[in-house]
Amino acid sequence: MGSTVFFRRNRILVSSILFLASLAFLALILLPVLGVFQSGAQVAETPSPTSSPMSAEEDLEARALGYTSVLEREPDNQTALRGLLEVRIQQGDAAAALEPLERLAELNPDVTDYQVLLAQTKQRIGDSEGSARVYREILSQAPGDMNALQGLVVLMVMEERPEAAIALLQDTLRIADEQNQVSPGSINQTSVQLLLGQVYAEEQRFDEAIAIYDQAIEGDRQDFRPVLGKAIVLQADGRTDDAAPLFRLASSLAPAQYQDQISQLAGDTLDAVNPSDELSPLEPPDAAVDPETDADADPSSSSRVTGTPQAE
Repeated sequence: MGSTVFFRRNRILVSSILFLASLAFLALILLPVLGVFQSGAQVAETPSPTSSPMSAEEDLEARALGYTSVLEREPDNQTALRGLLEVRIQQGDAAAALEPLERLAELNPDVTDYQVLLAQTKQRIGDSEGSARVYREILSQAPGDMNALQGLVVLMVMEERPEAAIALLQDTLRIADEQNQVSPGSINQTSVQLLLGQVYAEEQRFDEAIAIYDQAIEGDRQDFRPVLGKAIVLQADGRTDDAAPLFRLASSLAPAQYQDQISQLAGDTLDAVNPSDELSPLEPPDAAVDPETDADADPSSSSRVTGTPQAE
């Protein structure tokens, strides 16, 4: 139970560190539309000190009417469409945002950000089927699109369909080599592995989560994200002696802007070992854990262990 509370409390921070580090384009997915509309509504409801309580709301509505008037004459005016979308977001009105967003997605089929935001918006208003359909349309054209992949995985997990999420990610990894030969870099295998590890951890499948993180570590020993993910899982499982050196290694590999966040995640775990035991960035991360345990780790294992970390 303790590991469950720990992991869920740190989920947003973990997700931010693991994905923002090397995937700048994930900024959209890491600010789900739910949060966008909620924060937008708060902004709309907060008047400035010198304005009347209704002035902010009235100003937004006046802007919406102006954009709507333009769109009546020019239905495909993208400046007006984007302006209306921005207003609806600030108003916290997801349903009203659908129309301009759908039109922007139609007019810009190569800009998947609009499609991802459309999928998130559909999910926000309760249209999970429509949301999944949009995500799948994106993935049919770009199976490695991490915005769409993570969005669909999150949707599946929320719908209590973790096995479907795991199968989707495993299928993506299976086709990665072939896809990357045709279009180099189209599927970031490390990022897909990280997401799979998060789902395994959410499902209390610690051994499988650790195994997939080990695979990611082997793929790039200078990438701090799988090292951090493994440390978090070990910590949540109560294996602080194993986790502490990995937290230190992750911090040494990570860009400076993430080091404070890693220390925050590690908490008291770093007191579990002497600083002299810190791993060198060139030392295999596996040295921080029981070699027999790691040697026996099997990414296809179906065993479950107690605890519920979620490496997001």
